[in-house]
Amino acid sequence: MSTVPSITLDNGVEIPQLGLGVWQVDDALATEVVSTAFEAGYRHVDTAAAYGNEPGVGRAIAASGLPRDELFITTKLQNDDQGYDSTLAAFDASVGRLGLDYVDLYLIHWQCLKKDKYIETWKAFEQLYADQRIRAIGVSNFHEPALRRIFDETAIRPAVNQIELHPALPQDELRAFNAENDIATQAWSPLASGELIDNETLAKLGAKYGKSAAQVMIRWHLQLGNIVLPKSVTPSRIQENIAVFDFQLDNDDMAAIADLETGVRTGGDPDTLG
Repeated sequence: MSTVPSITLDNGVEIPQLGLGVWQVDDALATEVVSTAFEAGYRHVDTAAAYGNEPGVGRAIAASGLPRDELFITTKLQNDDQGYDSTLAAFDASVGRLGLDYVDLYLIHWQCLKKDKYIETWKAFEQLYADQRIRAIGVSNFHEPALRRIFDETAIRPAVNQIELHPALPQDELRAFNAENDIATQAWSPLASGELIDNETLAKLGAKYGKSAAQVMIRWHLQLGNIVLPKSVTPSRIQENIAVFDFQLDNDDMAAIADLETGVRTGGDPDTLG
C-alpha cells in the first residue's frame, strides 16, 4: 500500500497530497470506484453536490470499515445554492447524502461573479466551521480579485483553492498568490482530461523512469507542492495513479514539462462561468 504524504493547511489540518477525484463518475459506479481506491491506499476523496455521486461515495465510506479519522472527504457547494441560508441547507443535504456527521473540507464550487453571492456564502461557511461541522473551508475556481474580497470582507481566509491545473495550464501566478496567502493549491483536471497522455515529452520522461505519462504528470504536481486529484474509474489506473512515490523528476525534467504550457483550458473560465 502506498503512503501518501500530507500537506498541513493554515489551520493545522493535514490533507493527503494525492486523492481521488470523482467528477463525471455515475453514482451507481462511485461506490465501486471509491472502494477500489481505498483498497489501493487512497484516503482522500473529492466529490461535489453537482457531481450527483455523494450517495455513492457515502456507501463506499460506510462499507470500507476504515476509521473516519483516517479519511479526508471533500465536497462542494453547487452554484445554485450560494447564499447564506441556502448554503446551510445545502451543507445539511450533502452530509446527509454522504452519511457523515462532518466533512474534512467544504468548497464553494465556483466564484459565480454574476451572482455576487460568494461573500454571504463564505460567511455561512465560517459559521459551519465555527460549529465544527467542517474541519477546513476553501474555494474552487477562484481568481485573485474574488480572493482579495474574501480577505477584506470576512474573518477567515480560504485554506484551499482548487483550480484547473496541468502542464498546459500551470497557473504560476495564481499558485504564487495562493502560496503568499497560506492557501493550498489543489489541482483538478490534473492530467488535462487525458489530452496530454500521448504527449511526446511526457512519454519520453515516462520511458526514462519506467512510468506512464500520467504518472509523470502526477509526480510533477507533487513536486510543485500541489494537492492532486486524478480521476479514473479503471482499477489498474487508480492503482497506477498512486504509484508515484518511488521516483523523482530532476530539474531538467521539470523544465521540459514547463515548456508544455499553452494556457489552454479543458474546463470553464471562472470569470465567466455562473
